Amino acid sequence: MSKIEEMAMELGQALGRTDEYQALKKAAAGVDEDRELVELRNQLQKLESEMVTLLQAGKEPGEEAKERYEELARDLQARPEYQKLVSSQSNFEKRLQAVNETISKGIQEGAKSRIILPS
Repeated sequence: MSKIEEMAMELGQALGRTDEYQALKKAAAGVDEDRELVELRNQLQKLESEMVTLLQAGKEPGEEAKERYEELARDLQARPEYQKLVSSQSNFEKRLQAVNETISKGIQEGAKSRIILPS
């Protein structure tokens, strides 16, 4: 494994230990353990799949299907466990964005260096 890959592994391990990732992991487990929420997600995914199939065939889903989809989506989004998941995903994405910005700055600084490292 190259030095860069080793550093990437260390970064991944460090990210896995962050509060944001731990909260995301806990929220995802909470969603998976909520039977009603799992059933609701399954219904929503099934309906979405049916609607995509219709659209790909050049047909428009009926009003009843659209209304049912909106109802299921609203119900899902109103669930506290789902809200925790969305919030924790957002927080972890912010952490990743900050890391990516720091990496980009490092790349720019490294590109200015005259020292070439072996890969």
